[in-house]
Amino acid sequence: MRVDDAGFNAEPRVVTGLSRRETEVMELIANGHSNGEIARHLFLSEKTVKNHVNRIYAKLGVDSRMTAIDVWLEQAPRDTPR
Repeated sequence: MRVDDAGFNAEPRVVTGLSRRETEVMELIANGHSNGEIARHLFLSEKTVKNHVNRIYAKLGVDSRMTAIDVWLEQAPRDTPR
């Protein structure tokens, strides 16, 4: 594994309210990946990733990427590295 692949190989954690795919997308967002990078990694179109991002925002009650990341990290179990 290359160092720059570390964020892509992490096992997604479960957060109530998000589907498994949304959880995968949110983990990648929190690791700093762009929608295009996420789309390529998950073999999705960028439009599909944008749809997932919009649903994540609605479920987390946020309106920006940075706020979503903040909420996501606050929900992280204490034994999960940040």
